[in-house]
Amino acid sequence: MTIARVGSFGGMDARDRGFYMHMNETVPASTGDRIADDTAMGAVTLLVADLDAMTRYYRDAVTLQVLRADGDVVTLGRAGRPILHLRHEPGLDPAPAGAAGLYHTAILFETREALAAALYSTARHSPGTFTGSADHLVSQAFYFSDPEGNGVELYWDRLRTDWSWVHGQVQMSTDYLDPNQFLREHLTEQAATGSTAQDAASVGHVHLSVGDVATARRFYVDTLGFDQTFLFHGQALFVSAGGYHHHMAMNVWNSRGAPPRMPALGLGRVDLALPDAESLGALGERLRDRRLQVADDGRTLAFDDPWNNRIRAAVG
Repeated sequence: MTIARVGSFGGMDARDRGFYMHMNETVPASTGDRIADDTAMGAVTLLVADLDAMTRYYRDAVTLQVLRADGDVVTLGRAGRPILHLRHEPGLDPAPAGAAGLYHTAILFETREALAAALYSTARHSPGTFTGSADHLVSQAFYFSDPEGNGVELYWDRLRTDWSWVHGQVQMSTDYLDPNQFLREHLTEQAATGSTAQDAASVGHVHLSVGDVATARRFYVDTLGFDQTFLFHGQALFVSAGGYHHHMAMNVWNSRGAPPRMPALGLGRVDLALPDAESLGALGERLRDRRLQVADDGRTLAFDDPWNNRIRAAVG
């Protein structure tokens, strides 16, 4: 199967732009105000108009498994781990052009064989949804747009010992990655017939569209306590916990100046998985100290970022 040669990432052509070539130095959160190092991403909730079509896409094309179907909510994941909650909201309209919200959900596969199988399956079932690919030095990634326009990244990480850090900043690039060559090298006959469908995968990171990067930094670094790992020319901010390349990112490529979101299809919620109750309690105290409105039921914290992107934190 041949996949069209598209080399884009973040709205920019990977062959024409050195996306990470001019970065500011990493800025850690203040001591005592950092989110726990073992923080990871939980599932992403999408509000969808056509629950059946979206379920088919993520199940049949992306190769996630239906873990639970409960009325208007379908949960998909891998190896028992939820990755997406699809919630049927037929009364909502699509978000207007230029709105804040989801840029993409990035699904991390543990092996290149499993990633190749997902790439092959998505290209075979929904070839028109492929939007690009890139080798980022720390990872290899392929990009899609689901049937309702939500961005999807499928990727694999190189070992952390193979990452390069300079002045506290991980070095990445957007080198072109040929999807057909990747398939030739990593798609086994067994994987092509579904042998990797039980292999674990997870939400590796979530990338958001926001109105401005400075406000995003005040919220995600100064308040939530992520470390800033990249800042690209005031256009995109990348943040992480525990030295990962990024758990979350925010850009203004399609949304500069966007106001807080109104109810619409697309992003419903981003989940954060904290390592223990102490870490969750510390985050709750920090949010309340910053006078944020927080829904706290003793087990989870739910709050909004400055663009009404809903975030829920819980012990993972």
